[in-house]
Amino acid sequence: MGKRLRFKTPGELAETWDAYKEECDNQMVLTHDFSSKNSEFVSKELRRSVTYTIEGFCVFAGIARSKFYATYAERRGYGDIVTRMKEECEVDARKKFEMQVIPSQLAGLWMSKYGYTTKQDNNISGSLGTEQTKLDDLLKQMRSGDGQ
Repeated sequence: MGKRLRFKTPGELAETWDAYKEECDNQMVLTHDFSSKNSEFVSKELRRSVTYTIEGFCVFAGIARSKFYATYAERRGYGDIVTRMKEECEVDARKKFEMQVIPSQLAGLWMSKYGYTTKQDNNISGSLGTEQTKLDDLLKQMRSGDGQ
């Protein structure tokens, strides 16, 4: 007997993904601030967004992440939507960093999930001794050309 599918069709998976993105983009948060004009604390509910993740989607849909990948990633007909979901997670995170919805200090940590890095290649070709020898040789050549 085959595995029981949480999403019976790729279309149902896509619809649930869209509903998850809608929820992520419309989180309501109660904020508090002090109004110096009125000398009082003011509370207001604001709409905020959180980043799309496959993990968040799995919680939203009530399915374990490992089961999600094992069941849908390679299943015929579902591969395209699973790939699109992963790509939309990456694009969403990049957009939210670029639009400063997410603090830029978290960019390196967050985007490392998608293969981005903040490391710079500081590898200098050759050692300091080798570079010093090259410089000494160049100075000798210059001196010998001057007749010294």
